[in-house]
Amino acid sequence: MSGFATMHLPALPTVVAPDGSDVRVLLGLPAGGMAHFELAAGRVAKAVTHRSVDELWFVLAGRGQMWRRQGEREEVVALEPGVCLSIPLGTHFQFRASATEAVSAVAITMPPWPGEAEAVPVQGPWPASGV
Repeated sequence: MSGFATMHLPALPTVVAPDGSDVRVLLGLPAGGMAHFELAAGRVAKAVTHRSVDELWFVLAGRGQMWRRQGEREEVVALEPGVCLSIPLGTHFQFRASATEAVSAVAITMPPWPGEAEAVPVQGPWPASGV
């Protein structure tokens, strides 16, 4: 059994994700980890896929879009407060913030995030910011 823990959202990002979003690492357990992601207004993350983790996202604030592709299935969904979405292992995905609002979400990775090499660049529908 793991010991229980409590924390507050860090004031500053803990790390920049491989896709370019700001990450505040939260708590984790042996089966999964949690983090807060934020992408500034007008920014576009890099398109990636994961080597070993599934993710669940819950949008907390802001507006944007998420593109996901699994084989022939492809869609773009609106990111807005209250939206929850899955990114199963092997899904290609990319997200972007609206021109006027940052977008922030809490995400859970299962198993816990193993490190930067987890994310593999893929071709997405939008040019990433700063690329």
